[in-house]
Amino acid sequence: MIRVLYQRFSSLLHELTKFGLIGIAAFVIDTGIYNALLVLDWGPMTSKVLATAISATFAYAGNRFWTFRHREQSGLRREYFLFFLLNGIALLFGVLVIGFTKYTLHLHDLFSLNVANIVGVGLGTLFRYWSYKRWVFLEATDPIPAELPDTEVRQER
Repeated sequence: MIRVLYQRFSSLLHELTKFGLIGIAAFVIDTGIYNALLVLDWGPMTSKVLATAISATFAYAGNRFWTFRHREQSGLRREYFLFFLLNGIALLFGVLVIGFTKYTLHLHDLFSLNVANIVGVGLGTLFRYWSYKRWVFLEATDPIPAELPDTEVRQER
């Protein structure tokens, strides 16, 4: 039974694993830059926007060339535009949570701003995974062969 479930969902499991690994790396980049800019007193909103722009560039490359490489490639310009448009929408989750934390709850300490960042990234990640599959990295129209075709020429006897 477990084998049947694995075979049925192995493609999704592999895709989610790759998406997660790219996401973890992008999260580390985002959080590192966010905190560095906070320490430099750039403000939480500006810090978040800059950190997301840099980490999203990394995430695009990782997702395009590793996570979703088996999907249709519909043009770098189209994908890149949609990817960053959708990341901009996902950024709203983070900015809203950070803004609520700072301006509504009046929590200005580094710990509170980081918790807000993590919550915003979590909400944005759910939106990004769904939207990337839906609009950016489309299903392949032709199946990708698992193996290369046999190139040997057979001689008849």
